[in-house]
Amino acid sequence: MASRQMEEIQRKLELLNYPRSNAPAQSLLFAGVERYALLEWLFFRLLGDRSPFTQQNWQGDSMDRDEENTRIQHLAEIASFLGITSSVDTEAIQGKGSYEERVELLHLIVDLVEASQYADNPEWSVDEQLAKDVQLVDSIAEKQAQIFSEELKLFPADVQIQSVYPLPDISELELKLSEHSKKLSNLQQMVQELASKYDYNPNEDYTEVELKLRSHLESFLETVKYFNLIYTKEIRPWTHMMEVPQLHGFGPAANRLLEAYNTLLKGYLS
Repeated sequence: MASRQMEEIQRKLELLNYPRSNAPAQSLLFAGVERYALLEWLFFRLLGDRSPFTQQNWQGDSMDRDEENTRIQHLAEIASFLGITSSVDTEAIQGKGSYEERVELLHLIVDLVEASQYADNPEWSVDEQLAKDVQLVDSIAEKQAQIFSEELKLFPADVQIQSVYPLPDISELELKLSEHSKKLSNLQQMVQELASKYDYNPNEDYTEVELKLRSHLESFLETVKYFNLIYTKEIRPWTHMMEVPQLHGFGPAANRLLEAYNTLLKGYLS
């Protein structure tokens, strides 16, 4: 699909009398002199004689890094001015992105130039084409109520969803607003009451308190440090020297005790 679009682009460039229309397709899609020369030619065909930009006179098929960056920035500003890119996008000028994205951008610009040079009807001039396009837009604007009526089902999907769920009445919204305003007022009153119970000065200097707290924390850290030192050197080795106690069964004595208990229990029950 992209290759077919590229063939169409080159065909249109030839019809537009682009002097280097026989350049290889790849050179028009990737960063380089051929791409920059094409974009500059297309942009200034769109801008016309009243262009706010000065057309640079780049000579030769090679340039150093600074010249290339200057040229890219210049073309990016023009593309943004024309609305082709949403911002000054130097990467778009250099042809970064997927192959399809490069072809799509170039196809868009060439179509714009073609539309600005030729009318749909060979018998019309470009000015007549523009007048008819404006007339079409005006007629659509005048009949937008009919075009976008629910009967014709031309609403976008999100608008259709809104039509299924009607908007609430204004009086209902005002009632909700009043309720939330009262809740907010009550919360503000509670905050003021709490603030009146406790003395708080936002401009108060807490330097002295901070110094005391820092001193206590440093003392605590020193204590922890010494405890860890003593535990590591004294207590921990001593605990490892002790044998772990072994747990055994009840043994014969426990069995005799259990038998005596059972005997007494039987005698008591009898």
